[in-house]
This record gives sequence, C-alpha cells and structure tokens, in this order.
Amino acid sequence: MRRSEFDRAVADEFGARGSSLLTDLVLTSVGGRTSADALAAGVDPRDVWIALCEETDVPRERRYGVGRLDPRRR
Repeated sequence: MRRSEFDRAVADEFGARGSSLLTDLVLTSVGGRTSADALAAGVDPRDVWIALCEETDVPRERRYGVGRLDPRRR
C-alpha cells in the first residue's frame, strides 16, 4: 500500500474524523504510536492501516484493496 492509498482509504472509511484518528488514537500494534507517528517512523502504511482498522473495528471486507484508484480506461 502506498501512502497515497493509505490517505484515500482513511478518508473513505472515516471521513472528516480521519485526521483526528491519525493524530490522536494510539495503536498498540505499531509500537504504541499514533498512525501519524508510525508513518513518520517508517512503518509500512499497510501495517498502519490494518492496525487502525483493528483498533476501530472496521469489518474485514472493508480492509483490503481500499485506497486504490480505479484503473484508467483506454
């Protein structure tokens, strides 16, 4: 997962409260850091996304493949 995909996934799943979750919610599975701190420390965005989903009870069917843009039509 790229950082841009992570950002889209957070916006799609959490909307306006996404930015607050990134800076306020501490995630134990990424070293007891917030998402923003974990990303700044070099933790893979996919790992941060999964940790965020687990902490906020996002259903499994909405965790994978999110954040990707639809393929361009030729």
